[in-house]
Amino acid sequence: MNAESVANHFQVPGRLVALQPIGAGNVNDTYRVIFRTTFSEEQFILQRINQAVFKDPVAVMANMKAVTDHAHRRIEAEADQADRIWQLPRVIPAKDGRDYTVDGKGHYWRALSMIASSTNYEKVNEPEHAAEAGRVLGYFQRIISDFPAGELADTLPGFHIAPGYLGKYDRVLASEGAQERLFAVSEARRLAKFVEQRRGFVSVLEDAKERGELHLRPIHGDPKITNVMIDDFTGKGTAIVDLDTVKPGLIHYDFGDAVRSGCNPAGEETSDLSEVYLDLDLFSALVRGYLTEAREFLTESDKKYLYDSVRLIAFELGLRFYTDYLAGDVYFKINYEAQNLNRARVQFALCESIEAREGKMRGILEKYC
Repeated sequence: MNAESVANHFQVPGRLVALQPIGAGNVNDTYRVIFRTTFSEEQFILQRINQAVFKDPVAVMANMKAVTDHAHRRIEAEADQADRIWQLPRVIPAKDGRDYTVDGKGHYWRALSMIASSTNYEKVNEPEHAAEAGRVLGYFQRIISDFPAGELADTLPGFHIAPGYLGKYDRVLASEGAQERLFAVSEARRLAKFVEQRRGFVSVLEDAKERGELHLRPIHGDPKITNVMIDDFTGKGTAIVDLDTVKPGLIHYDFGDAVRSGCNPAGEETSDLSEVYLDLDLFSALVRGYLTEAREFLTESDKKYLYDSVRLIAFELGLRFYTDYLAGDVYFKINYEAQNLNRARVQFALCESIEAREGKMRGILEKYC
């Protein structure tokens, strides 16, 4: 069954007039679909769920439906007091009433409403863009903060659990192939020393959770800047998309990843490490926007670990890239040899920049908390 046939399995009025692939290198195969009647047009997103990443697509959709239904109720309840029209994708049911459909090859597909008149961007353009990105994340976390995390499936076991990634690194490092790659490249050996110097920090969030200082809540799981939609007319943030990764977790994973992806102007793929740094102006703006919404539900312990989350998430992603390089590039897609090594270099350089700015970052957090 092709995408055109699948599109007709969902409860959308009219007839199919266009189906366009969108996105490059995304986890899921994604299409923009247009249906028309004699008097209206409906556009929606059609996606084939990547079952290599999401082993239980039924649970993924159950999480998405439960959280978006809850969020839509909160959005409507607060609409009269809001300074903008907040949006969130809606799960469009299949004609058989399920939240997905399955094609003849066993592939799972879903349909989602589009966010109206909005654009996402590859990088943060200016401080006010960072502030809007922070506010979108804080708003999303706030309106789902009262949803019971225990009712969500853990659809990505081990995701963002940094000690688990360190354990995998140790196992890979002990392999013959990893040792060959390690000793063949001096930069690989430098990164190994970088990891060893930070071993004691890796469990900072998980230890706080074990002590009862931090608690599981529903999280987005992938709040990078490309998932934040900015209203084309007002310039304000209006929605966060790509809700596959909604699951129980620490809100710090979201905050740390939003800062990591949004406050390094060089991005993840630069080869010039001198360009990699944590931009304090962008960080200050993002924190301001985030805490405008999140301050309401964050505990004092939550606030205490916000800086640590930024440092840890940058280190964690670097560790994952580095581990994959040592393993022979088996997880992350690459376009050239040693790309994962370079990606690791970038994230570790960002981690160093974060460490160098710890005092100023904590001062900014205290100012807005």
